[in-house]
Amino acid sequence: MELKNYRSCLDRGASRLTEVAWIVARFFFFSMPYPLPSRVRCFVLRCFGARIGVGVVIRSEVSITFPWRLTIGDHVWIGEKAFILNLEEIVIESDCCISQGAFLCTGSHRFSSPKFDLITRPITVRKGSWIAARVFVAPGVSIGPNSMCVAGSVVLNDVAAETTVIGNPATTRS
Repeated sequence: MELKNYRSCLDRGASRLTEVAWIVARFFFFSMPYPLPSRVRCFVLRCFGARIGVGVVIRSEVSITFPWRLTIGDHVWIGEKAFILNLEEIVIESDCCISQGAFLCTGSHRFSSPKFDLITRPITVRKGSWIAARVFVAPGVSIGPNSMCVAGSVVLNDVAAETTVIGNPATTRS
């Protein structure tokens, strides 16, 4: 790879003004470790285009790249320091838990390309699933309903319904 040849071709999904406003809002409402009601964070996210259900809990220091590319169902919990890098759409269905320090990552780069091309793919977390602490979920992954990704796992492939995965790379636990 030769990074001097890299040119981002990402469609950011909103105007530069909207993005700057979001960066300021993110600093004041999400980056600080002080207690702030989740309904305030949800309101701010909705103002920037996120689709959020009822009973959602978003803890402090959660990082969300583009709220306009985020859909969260009802009664979802997102723990402290979760990182939602949503260059593409991320859908978190109802009754899911995204634990502390989890990383949902919709973007990567093609290492074999001299231009280090950006690759983006959406992520879906289906109803009733648990992404435990410090789990990495790779671009394009779908987590099946009522599944669990054990703490510290690296999830590179889709997870079937009602399945527990563990490890690096994550494999099905029997």
